[in-house]
Amino acid sequence: QVQLVESGGGLVQAGGSLRLSCAASESISTYIMGWYRQAPGKQREFVAGITSGGTTTYADSVKGRFTISRDNAKNTVYLQMNSLKSEDTAVYYCNAERGRGITTTRYWAQGTQVTVSS
Repeated sequence: QVQLVESGGGLVQAGGSLRLSCAASESISTYIMGWYRQAPGKQREFVAGITSGGTTTYADSVKGRFTISRDNAKNTVYLQMNSLKSEDTAVYYCNAERGRGITTTRYWAQGTQVTVSS
């Protein structure tokens, strides 16, 4: 099992920046890594993803503001969040997934709170 430990969450003012880190217990080089978030009373939603090859994708709500990156040597994925808005407030979850034949394995971090004050 892959263990994912997040750090970097906290309180930031609107317009500010924050960088989340997600450190894995083993190599993530073959995993698609992603970030999801969940606000109170809402479903968990996709934020950003990055493939093993470095292809990135973002939710429309964060395009141009958030950047996902990975450092396979450190077994770590990052989410750089700029120009934060109050609506970005949520618990952010790091995710790792990998398909093996017909089976897809997914791992989740425990989540880290990001609060953006306006």
